[in-house]
Order: sequence, then structure tokens, then C-alpha cells
Amino acid sequence: MHNYFKTKYYFINKFDTNIINRLDKHTIIIYRNYSEKKINESLVLKLKKFCRKKNKKFFLSNNIKLAIKLDLDGVYLPSFNKSLNHLGYKLKKKFEIIGSAHNLKEIKNKELQKVNKIFLSSLFKKNKNYLGINKFKLLSNLTKKKVVALGGVSKKNIKLIKLLNSSEFGGISYFKQKKGP
Repeated sequence: MHNYFKTKYYFINKFDTNIINRLDKHTIIIYRNYSEKKINESLVLKLKKFCRKKNKKFFLSNNIKLAIKLDLDGVYLPSFNKSLNHLGYKLKKKFEIIGSAHNLKEIKNKELQKVNKIFLSSLFKKNKNYLGINKFKLLSNLTKKKVVALGGVSKKNIKLIKLLNSSEFGGISYFKQKKGP
């Protein structure tokens, strides 16, 4: 059933080899740690090396200059990042820029930032940005960019993502759930 999903995005804030080792080959790692003021470059390099060894793509959140400098696979621009400075940077052909949005205004901003994919949040997690399936579908029809489901995805509600005609999703809690009984 879960082979239906072409790509899964796992957001991490620490280097945990046990969880990363359990992930399938279609899972992309996104390192985001907003609690640190300065990103630990040596940790990012360790993560990059480990991900390359495991044949996984590795993205860094909210720091496009460092992602380019360390030759990562891409960068994730969170919804609060509204900067267009990166449009002047020279990027490698396979370097990907992805970003998240919660509403139409943020979707349009991500389009201006020239992201490849937009993560719409929050699909299931009932927080201040809660969308639900219907609002998610409405918002995803307002862009020509590929849209990825994000927020509150679990083993219990994973089948509902098929209703969105999406073969990709992102999250944290889905990957931390134990497999089996």
C-alpha cells in the first residue's frame, strides 16, 4: 500500500541513525533546527555524508547559501522565509528548492521564489494553520506547482492522502511511529 508514494519527506532536527536507517529509498531527509541560532556545519556535513552513503537525498532548511556551499541536494524554504535574494545565485542543475505555505498569499510568494514544490500545511494536524482535505484541495488547485501534503500525517490517516491525488507527503510523526503491533 505505501509503495503508492513516490516520495516522502522526513523533517529532522537531530542526527538519529536508527530512524534514518529504517527509512526506505524514497524518503528525502530535510534537516531543520530552528532552536539553534547558528547551524552546526560539521553536523550538516555528517548528515550529508551519511545520507549519501544510504543513497538518500538531503535538504537543508532555510539556508540556501550553506546548502549550495556544502553541495547538498536542495533547500527547504519555510513559510516565514519571504526572501527573493536566492534568485541571483548560480545553482547546479539538480539542486532543488522546495517550500511550505499555509494560505494563498504564501503560495504566491513561493511561486515568486521559484520553488519546485510547495508543501501545504497543515493537512491533518489541528493547529492554527489547519486546512483539512477540502481546503487543501482548493488551495492546491490555485497553483501550477506540484503540491505536497504536510502536517499530522500518521499510519491511521495515510490512506486519505490518496484522495488528494498526491503521491508525496512530508512529516515528522509518521516516521517516528513504531512499525508492527
